[in-house]
Amino acid sequence: MLRRIWLVFAQATTIGMALLFVVSTLKPQWISRESVALRPLAQTQAPVPSPVAGTSIRQVPADEPVERVNALGSYAEGAMRAMPSVVNVYTSKQIARRSPEDPLERQVFGEPASTEPQEVRLGSGVIVTADGYVLTNNHVVQAADEIAVALSDGRRVDARLVGADPETDLAVLKIDLPDLPVMIFGRSETLKVGDVVLAIGNPFNVGQTVTMGIVSALGRTNLGINTFENFIQTDAAINEGNSGGALVDSNGHLVGINTAIFSGTGGSIGIGFAIPTSIVTQVMNQIVQNGRVKRGYFGIELSDMTPELVDTLRLKRKEGVVVRGVLRNGPAGNGGMEPGDVIVSINGTNVTERRAMLNQIAQLEPGAIASVHVLRESKEMNLKIRVGERPAPGAR
Repeated sequence: MLRRIWLVFAQATTIGMALLFVVSTLKPQWISRESVALRPLAQTQAPVPSPVAGTSIRQVPADEPVERVNALGSYAEGAMRAMPSVVNVYTSKQIARRSPEDPLERQVFGEPASTEPQEVRLGSGVIVTADGYVLTNNHVVQAADEIAVALSDGRRVDARLVGADPETDLAVLKIDLPDLPVMIFGRSETLKVGDVVLAIGNPFNVGQTVTMGIVSALGRTNLGINTFENFIQTDAAINEGNSGGALVDSNGHLVGINTAIFSGTGGSIGIGFAIPTSIVTQVMNQIVQNGRVKRGYFGIELSDMTPELVDTLRLKRKEGVVVRGVLRNGPAGNGGMEPGDVIVSINGTNVTERRAMLNQIAQLEPGAIASVHVLRESKEMNLKIRVGERPAPGAR
């Protein structure tokens, strides 16, 4: 029985396909309205209309300016707005040549040449004011004997170092040139993960280069790159020579200064870091005004709260930062702070962890009085501490 049904089905299918073949061959118009063919996407665009009789297609003359229509997904306008303000920074340092100590060696090889070799380093920078202030990284110009800046329009000029801040890896240069293109500052605090950003610089001295990526993360800390960290992480390609260059949003507005990458090879692997403009503007203004950055200082050694410390100190709360040491005659010591105190808040702002608290203290004005809420042996108290000035790196 089943075999007979299968034979009937197979014969019917064969006859149907034969009829379809005959109809499609002899009368294709009968089925054209009901058939849909799959085509490549490139072929699904609307057909170009044929010119009407008596008319001709107008072509734009080669010398006629054409208003550019932005392509979907293009960031050319933002890049063109920012690129003129990004410069190449070249530094050189004299390398002293040691004179041979052996008299025989001096007799054979002679004294070192009077012209000492130079070590040339490459970086990028951003013109931030019309009178010639340029932002870059401290590590680009650190210990340089000579600094030169090359603009995208071909001009090149010597630059002088106004000041530097090693703890955020920022430096400010000054150049004297007319008609400088100035970068427009954006607001890094409005960035969101996933926003498109462009990195502009001179990687490997190949020339000004724009790379695109997104904001991969915000507020990156505890990386061990700088003392004060609050990085924008991006996957826009950043390589050697990009340091000090611009990270801009899709409108071409500055949101950060490119400063570091994670890489095992020295090349970009999609993890780059930029200093946000919220930090850049504070540091830059102080350097321009004072030649250096003034930061608040307590003179204490801190440790993050851990379950072990909670048990050891028999604390009733797990929030705050533990004071491990207090500098004798330092600001905190003079204000009555003791080792073992748990700092809960500063001027009403809660303390969450050690590095964040370091940033809180650094933003205090030296000489001001800070109200510090601490927990000591399960007792809460308020201390009044006159904020000191943070010593320069290496002076502590």
